[in-house]
Amino acid sequence: MTRVLLADDHAAVRAGLRMLLDSADDIEVVGEAADGVEAVALAHELRPDVVVMDIRMPRKDGIAAAAELRGTADVLVLTSYGDDANVFDALRAGASGFLLKDADAETLVEAVRTIARGDGLISPAVTRGLIAEFARSRPAYAPIEVDGAGLAALTPRETEVLSLIGEGMSNAEIGAELGMAEATVKSHVTRVLAKLGLTSRVQAAIFAREQAR
Repeated sequence: MTRVLLADDHAAVRAGLRMLLDSADDIEVVGEAADGVEAVALAHELRPDVVVMDIRMPRKDGIAAAAELRGTADVLVLTSYGDDANVFDALRAGASGFLLKDADAETLVEAVRTIARGDGLISPAVTRGLIAEFARSRPAYAPIEVDGAGLAALTPRETEVLSLIGEGMSNAEIGAELGMAEATVKSHVTRVLAKLGLTSRVQAAIFAREQAR
């Protein structure tokens, strides 16, 4: 069972999200927070697997909250994408993925499942667009820092996997590209994140794009 915490300053939004997620037999909403401060406190208390969180909230926004939740829970950011450039900052802060607020029930449920499995992406097509936009429009941001020794320790195969993550490919797509089982790809991704000292697949994707520039 995937345990989920909802964080949004609008009670009606939280109610709608709870209704959609409660429709899935394998997801349990364990709590709700009305702002970032409450979200961080409840995440430490309830230990959810995934926090579904808005960016713009009072007292502490979703970006700051995501940074504080590294190692505690995976964060799925809800955003309007085209209107909220802060999504880039949220991903840098360690969020595992993002979802448009107008997503239907099936998309929301699958997004939570995807992140709970350790894949920080909802859709490779959406992710490719996000990464490309990030690389194009936000070049002034400080680059993501990684463990230099870990980078040097990547095997040739792990380096290939990192490059394909940077292209926005899912584990299944990487497996097809490199002729590997999806489970093997997942193991490579886990080792890449550990060696580089990164907290999410999306951070790895952004780093790979920065390296390629």
